[in-house]
Amino acid sequence: MKRNEKLKEYSLSDLERIKVHGRTTGCRSPLTLFWTGSAIELNVKGSELWIEVEADYDTYEPWVSVVMNSVPVSRQMVTAGRHWVCVFRGMNENVIKNIRIVKDVQPMSADPACSLQIHAVKFDGELLPVEERPYKLEFIGDSITSGEGAIGAKAEEDWVPMWFSAINNYSAMTAEALNAEYRVISQSGWGVLTSWDNNPHANIPEYYEYVCGLLTGEKNEALGAFNENDFDAWQPDVVVINLGSNDGGAFLTPEWTDESTGKTYKQRLNEDGTYNEEDLASFEKAVENFLIKLRKYNKKAHLVWAYGMLGMPLMPAIYRAVDSYIRKTGDRMMSVFQLPNMTDDTIGSRSHPGGSAHEKAAIELAEYIKGII
Repeated sequence: MKRNEKLKEYSLSDLERIKVHGRTTGCRSPLTLFWTGSAIELNVKGSELWIEVEADYDTYEPWVSVVMNSVPVSRQMVTAGRHWVCVFRGMNENVIKNIRIVKDVQPMSADPACSLQIHAVKFDGELLPVEERPYKLEFIGDSITSGEGAIGAKAEEDWVPMWFSAINNYSAMTAEALNAEYRVISQSGWGVLTSWDNNPHANIPEYYEYVCGLLTGEKNEALGAFNENDFDAWQPDVVVINLGSNDGGAFLTPEWTDESTGKTYKQRLNEDGTYNEEDLASFEKAVENFLIKLRKYNKKAHLVWAYGMLGMPLMPAIYRAVDSYIRKTGDRMMSVFQLPNMTDDTIGSRSHPGGSAHEKAAIELAEYIKGII
């Protein structure tokens, strides 16, 4: 096939008909994709499309998926450097293709060098407007919501970006079922109070009001990760909070020591294996405080605490915290939903929910959200 001489190059900032998904700074020269499921979406009438990407990392490389007309068609690692990637070529130039280039991997808080940016596109033909979807959903979570283990064989246990998926993910599936636009705020191992290993700094609520505040380092500061998020620019109809799995795990793991202060932290069990009441109360208070913060920034959204997929030992505590929040605030736009647990048949890689587990969760959650919106 001959080289296409009709290709024209455009900076992302020069094209109004490209829709950006996911929290970002508003800068398109270049556009930084921070979160799982962040993407650019465009309707292309043409035969060929390329994107110019730039990636960097020390340890954890970014991955992207290409979705054409709502169907995943390719997936690849983005190697370090700045280069052009072909999305499609040789197709019917008169047919419109809806294209989403999706960041498959969460922001890597343990790798300050990790970044993914899109500089430009080149194509023949023209871009058409991307249709606005009727609903907006935000998903907040941990490794489950980051899609860790949602792709790959059960035998895979390496903690590498390859086994993360924003596509085989209940968040994307739920949004698709509801014809909704969506965003994801998630980080593997993190909780609402503490991480799986009792680190109290690894909690999502502390960083929620920033573009991508859980990242670190001067590079991410320069990219705008620590800027305050513009909540007025994007208000969700429903916020789904899937946190608690790692908080539950913290009761079962050794204490964590803060090297800078020498202070240790531990969610404790009683001698009979029950949860220490004081520590459980701290978890419940963290849930309640996060709901207060979420309501501050999402004034009209229905808040759904969706917990499960990897067991739900803290469900009674979540119910108590939510009831306390409703009682104190009078806010009735709040509910709890039990996500179906992963089974031996639906397990994915890294002992996490596989694609079929995510699909089952999405079917049930979408049906529940339909009753809300």
